[in-house]
Amino acid sequence: MDQKSALYTKTGDKGETSLVSGNRLPKSDLRIDLYGEVDELNSHLGIVLAQLNQCNVKLKDEILALGQQVQSNLFNLGSFLACEPEHWESYKLTPLNKDLITETEKLIDKLDSKIPKLKNFILPGGSLVSSYTHVARTVCRRVERKLVEFKYSDQQIPENSLEFLNRLSDFLFVMARYCNLESGVEEIIWTN
Repeated sequence: MDQKSALYTKTGDKGETSLVSGNRLPKSDLRIDLYGEVDELNSHLGIVLAQLNQCNVKLKDEILALGQQVQSNLFNLGSFLACEPEHWESYKLTPLNKDLITETEKLIDKLDSKIPKLKNFILPGGSLVSSYTHVARTVCRRVERKLVEFKYSDQQIPENSLEFLNRLSDFLFVMARYCNLESGVEEIIWTN
C-alpha cells in the first residue's frame, strides 16, 4: 500500500518558501505575497460560487460555468507567479486563456442588460451571494493593484493577466447587482 506523504514539510519553518524551480525566497517577498493574494481571491470566488449554487437565479449555470473557468485561470496565474519567467517555458505552464476575457465581457453585457442603469453609487451588500461577490470584487482589485506594483518593480508578468483581473472585477460588480435583482433585494444607495 502506498503511504501518503506528510502534509507538513517543515521547510518553511524559518520563514522561507520554495518557488517551482526550487529557489527559496522569504515568505514576505512581493512574488510570494502576490500569488498568496491570487489564492485568496480564488478562495473567495469559491465561496461566491458555492453560495450562488444554493440560489434560484436565472443564468446561474452560465455564471457557474464561467466562474469555474475563472478559478482554473486564477490557478494558472498563481503557477506563473510561483515560477521565475526564465523557467515558464521549461515547466510548460498553462497560459492564461485570452478567450476567457472575451467570454467574461459577453456575460458582463448579458447581465448588465438585465439590471437597472446605475445612477448613484451603491453600497456593497444586499443578498448574501451579492455581499460575498462584493468581497471577491474588492480582493480582485487588490490583486490587480499588487500585480501592477510587481510589474513596475521590473518583474515580468504573465500575458493577459492585467486584462483578465480587470475584467473579472467588472464581472463581479455586475454579478453582485444581478444577484440582488434576481433575489428581489434592493440595492443600497450611497448617501453622503
